[in-house]
Amino acid sequence: MNNRQILVTSALPYANGHIHIGHLVEYLQTDIWVRFQKLRGNRTVYICADDTHGTAIMIRAKEEGIGEEELIASMQEAHIADFAGFDIEFDNYGSTHSPENRALCAEFWAAMHEADLVSEEEVEQLFDIADGMFLADRQVRGTCPKCGAKDQPGDNCSRCGAHYNASDLVDPVSALTGTAPEVRKADHLFINVEKLHGFLDDWTQSGKHLQSEVANYLKGHFLHEPLRDWDVSRPAPYFGFEIPDSPGNYWYVWFDAPIGYMASTSQWCDRHGEDFDDWWRSDRTEIHHFIGKDITYFHTLFWPAMLKTARFSLPAKIHIHGFLTVSGEKMSKSKGTFVRASTYLEHLNPAYLRYYYASKLTPRVDDLDLNLDEFVTKINADLVGKVVNLASRTARFLEGDTLSETYPDDGGLFKQAARDGRAIAGAYEACDFNRAMRQILAAADRANQFVEHHAPWVLKKDPDKADALRDVCTVGLNLFRQVALYLSPVLPRLAKQTSELLNRPIACWDESAKPLAGTPVSKFSHMMKRVKREQVDAMLAASTEEDAKPGQRVH
Repeated sequence: MNNRQILVTSALPYANGHIHIGHLVEYLQTDIWVRFQKLRGNRTVYICADDTHGTAIMIRAKEEGIGEEELIASMQEAHIADFAGFDIEFDNYGSTHSPENRALCAEFWAAMHEADLVSEEEVEQLFDIADGMFLADRQVRGTCPKCGAKDQPGDNCSRCGAHYNASDLVDPVSALTGTAPEVRKADHLFINVEKLHGFLDDWTQSGKHLQSEVANYLKGHFLHEPLRDWDVSRPAPYFGFEIPDSPGNYWYVWFDAPIGYMASTSQWCDRHGEDFDDWWRSDRTEIHHFIGKDITYFHTLFWPAMLKTARFSLPAKIHIHGFLTVSGEKMSKSKGTFVRASTYLEHLNPAYLRYYYASKLTPRVDDLDLNLDEFVTKINADLVGKVVNLASRTARFLEGDTLSETYPDDGGLFKQAARDGRAIAGAYEACDFNRAMRQILAAADRANQFVEHHAPWVLKKDPDKADALRDVCTVGLNLFRQVALYLSPVLPRLAKQTSELLNRPIACWDESAKPLAGTPVSKFSHMMKRVKREQVDAMLAASTEEDAKPGQRVH
């Protein structure tokens, strides 16, 4: 299914901390899906931005003795470098602190007023006396008012999933100063989401836009009763956009953050001479959001309600993934498993993590476990032992020569892998990367059996077998190129190396259906080294030593 127009977003990383390997689950998943769509010939644009507003940014800037704008500029530079190090390619990477975002927020706000969804109420909010400021939900810890779980944040419970106000917590404590905050009253602005309950019920339960477990979760936890009004403002002091018709009040970070997808798209449109409405007000464009399960609530209820009210396109699909665990446990700073992206890159090849995550990702919302022993074994067995080995065992016999003028008889192996391409593409499309990797590796296994059986290293010893040697290596290299093409969304560097080796760029999925013949073979260069457990241990040791505090994952 070609000629689709697809706009893809990942959740916006928060600008108060660095990217770590937990974040990378999402950005690698999205990048792989985008690369696949581009390889299929679909017009695909990948949009992201830094999420830059909120109380946490103010606090971080104050701790570092710099202004908020200086903080978010330096963090954006660091984020972009980390993503580039993992071959994650955005078509535009913006910031929610941009004029485009401010203008779009005002447009949404006007639409909310026009639909009579905005109201003002006096609310009780927790105030840190020691710091002289109102506390954001995530800056309060206490006991869940629903299930009694201790040490929970001020917006939702990690044990029972309940959503509540920070002032509802039992025995709340400021996460900033460790003091007991006091309740103070302030005027806040609210959006009446309940007026869109019928629409949200239909949209979330249609079976088209969400995974079934997500739709069931929303029905069982939120849509079975009236939706509570959404608090969308915060009083000064607050780093964000001041609300034009409410001086001294600012849009809450969760109001302007998703609009940041659109602001970043607007920047891309301006740079490429595109019409913004072709991407956000067009039935032709499919909008796909990739997010973590922790921000399901905002993206599946508030965000569609906002888009519907402001008459923008709704997402075709919201792809929701689980969290990362390391060897079965939450990431831990003390164990060194809370690994920054930059620290990983100092020790290991990014291709390893791209492949490992791909081998684990499914269309479900399951958590993904990075088992470090399995990581070493899988990379060495699959990538080095099966994939790269195919090229190294055949290419060196044809260096400086050409492939056979016609593709030799291979017993149907190339045609079989070409037929498998449809199922592999279906798995990629469905975000079932685990299934795609298994099918691709099966083709690599068959190819290795062919090379093993025909033993080009033995044929090389007999001058009379020169033609047979060339034919065997031609088959081996074509089967390798097929595998490299199928893996190219996951391993773009390997695709580039393959293109250079066989003097033919990998540019289109359909190239997997036609073998190369008569093309020159370049000198073989080493493609990938085996990973050693010592490298992994050195990365963990370096992560344990880091004393800079990592950024919290807000969205």
